[in-house]
Amino acid sequence: MRRNLTKIEIVRKKPEIDAIFRDGKKFSCSWMRLIVAENECEFSRIVVIPVRHYGNSVQRNRIRRQIKEIWRNEKPNLLPGFDFAFVVYPKKVLDYETQRKQLLQLFSQAGVYVAQ
Repeated sequence: MRRNLTKIEIVRKKPEIDAIFRDGKKFSCSWMRLIVAENECEFSRIVVIPVRHYGNSVQRNRIRRQIKEIWRNEKPNLLPGFDFAFVVYPKKVLDYETQRKQLLQLFSQAGVYVAQ
């Protein structure tokens, strides 16, 4: 299975993002909200949205890259056919392992994580 994050796996269009927010189920932890909505594709897609006042551009892009990397590594364990929107709130910087554990917990709450 290909493990790269391809262009078709990233949600870019505003109507698609609006549909995720309108139709999706919401799950949250202290620094992030995960919104999961079903799509008509046979693969899952992702969008990461830091809130407006989340640091400077370097910090926003860094958290975006970190979340995409965790999602890419856990992609084989996630059920296909879902759109994921991550809304990230400002908080003290968490290390990678803590971020990963909290994301896996949110995936489990959403019912899209299948541990192997």
